Amino acid sequence: MNIPARAITGCVLVAVGTLLPATCSGSRPSNLGMHNGRLSPCPGSPNCVSSQSMDQKHSIKPLRYQGSQTAAHKLLLAVLHSMKRTSIITDTGTYLHAECRSTLFRFVDDVEFFFDDTEKIIHIRSASRSGYSDLGVNRRRVEDIRRKFNISFGATP
Repeated sequence: MNIPARAITGCVLVAVGTLLPATCSGSRPSNLGMHNGRLSPCPGSPNCVSSQSMDQKHSIKPLRYQGSQTAAHKLLLAVLHSMKRTSIITDTGTYLHAECRSTLFRFVDDVEFFFDDTEKIIHIRSASRSGYSDLGVNRRRVEDIRRKFNISFGATP
């Protein structure tokens, strides 16, 4: 039986298009959430940023807010809901976990927020589930969230 090359190529593309997104999402990490009042540290790979990180490679500034934690929480939820392919997984009022999926391969990044009302800051951790480098995607996402959050509060980024 002689199968045309075009048919084989089409079948391979359909198989890859079906299977690849499932393998890119990865399973939800077990280290998410709060541990002794802190978000989990970033791994050694460059595909993570955290406002609680001490090293420059992973460090990013937390979000700052004025007024009530409740208002900041509502605003942050509105910002997250405005982002495509973003789902809220956990919301306790002081802790938020969202999953963000990439457009093409459906890679999943976990974005976490912890509200410290005493300091009026929101700590952030954004990390890729798979791979080594994210080409700065997590850092850009957090800065985009910061920009939208600050615009809504009337603050400067």
